[in-house]
Amino acid sequence: MFSREEKSLVDTGKIYVKAGDGGNGAISFRREKYIPHGGPDGGDGGNGGNVFLVATTKMNTLSFFQRKKKFLAENGENGSGGKSTGKSGKDEVIYSPVGTIVKDFETDEILSDLDKPGKVICLARGGEGGKGNTKFKSSINQVPRIATKGIEGEEREVILQLKILADIGLIGLPNVGKSSIISKISNAKPKIANYNFTTLKPNLGVVNMANKYGFIVADVPGLIEGAHTGIGLGFNFLKHVERCKAFVHVLDISHEESKDIISNYYNIRKEIEFYNPELLKRKEIIVGNKCDLMDKETMEKKTKDFTEKTGKPILPISAVTGFNLDKLKEKLIDIINENKSYLESLKTEKAPDFPDVQPLTTNVPYIGDFKAKKIDEGIFKVFGPAVDHYTKYIRTNADFQIFLINKLEEGNLTSKLLEQGAQEGDTVIINGKEFDFKL
Repeated sequence: MFSREEKSLVDTGKIYVKAGDGGNGAISFRREKYIPHGGPDGGDGGNGGNVFLVATTKMNTLSFFQRKKKFLAENGENGSGGKSTGKSGKDEVIYSPVGTIVKDFETDEILSDLDKPGKVICLARGGEGGKGNTKFKSSINQVPRIATKGIEGEEREVILQLKILADIGLIGLPNVGKSSIISKISNAKPKIANYNFTTLKPNLGVVNMANKYGFIVADVPGLIEGAHTGIGLGFNFLKHVERCKAFVHVLDISHEESKDIISNYYNIRKEIEFYNPELLKRKEIIVGNKCDLMDKETMEKKTKDFTEKTGKPILPISAVTGFNLDKLKEKLIDIINENKSYLESLKTEKAPDFPDVQPLTTNVPYIGDFKAKKIDEGIFKVFGPAVDHYTKYIRTNADFQIFLINKLEEGNLTSKLLEQGAQEGDTVIINGKEFDFKL
């Protein structure tokens, strides 16, 4: 979870997933010595594999999905003679960092929040295997020469969005010292420099606690005025504070006048409010950093002015000298003691528990669920769910066109054509094929 190997944070990705198709059912008959007319023994096709997405702590960005964007599960095998069922297709298992939000690309619907290690979502279900001709034997059809094709597996495009798991978020303008603070109170080792937007990705650090798991602190890249509209880099990272239980709002009180410090504070609050007003309800600790650059009297005056004009306490600190950092940690620990730290679940990752997913099936329509329509003089078209089903899913080693017409006759094909004014010799189009209408 806290590997520093990735050079930059990749927190969005788009992937295509396709579950496996079901295998076809077999048309087969027993061939045994002394049994010249063996019965049907065609086996069913195997189910197609599913596509699963699993949350893991072994990844911390979505960079993998910049390189691989297509994920396919295996198709089920076809059935065979001897009532042998085809082997089901192998599932495709994809791993993504804990904290990934999964959305459907077409609808923007949130499919899952992978907020715990080992959490699993099925992105696409495999298709059901087709039925072998054994399943079609009846008292009036002892030698069925039909089977069904396998159902196609689901496919979809999915958007992945990473929102880091952090208990505490350090927010504030660029260059106020957030990276220095996190390096002193946690095990994070961020790069620190004296210019705006030094931090191009959230730095994560763990603050250790006696006899407990500790908690995670995130140094969120600096925001600027207008960040919620996409100005600067801050907009790209506002989503990373959504999971935080509390914020440490860092202000630089070393150079600015008191009125500027207050203005900076409210500007950042405004950006967060524009993005998500609910975030302002989270607990907040305000700190005034860089106290080492002023005398005690100036520090006390600025902190007093801030509290009097905002009605909020501010804790003066120095990330350089360590002044009051222990007090800051105590305040953070008090917050964590009221909540369960994300670190507790991250350090207890278990093997994923894959759900029992039923294969994708299709309903067999009523045999009379089709229409006949006159489309030109002497030309009629037959169409509808029953036609679609039998042309798409039925297999036969006999003449399929004769089979289809005979099947549709069960649904009153001739009567429907006569109702539309069809006469003997007219052309009837079924499944793209032309037939002569005969009475």
